[in-house]
Amino acid sequence: MPQEVYGFMSIILTIVFIGLSWWAMQSLRFEKFVKNPNGAQAKLLQIFLSIVVGYEISRFFLDYLGWSLTFGNMFSY
Repeated sequence: MPQEVYGFMSIILTIVFIGLSWWAMQSLRFEKFVKNPNGAQAKLLQIFLSIVVGYEISRFFLDYLGWSLTFGNMFSY
């Protein structure tokens, strides 16, 4: 896979998974974990957690894609 395509796909997948993790975290009850769940600090914490979770999920899928392509190339010789 060309580097440009892989880079573009990495950006798109990371943004998509960050958005999905943000959407999923909306159902989490933050009032049990933070003092002021409607405050700016709680929202910033939600954003940071969404970025971390979304990034890690996208890394998993991109690593899996890379491993699959490498594994496929093992048998093409």
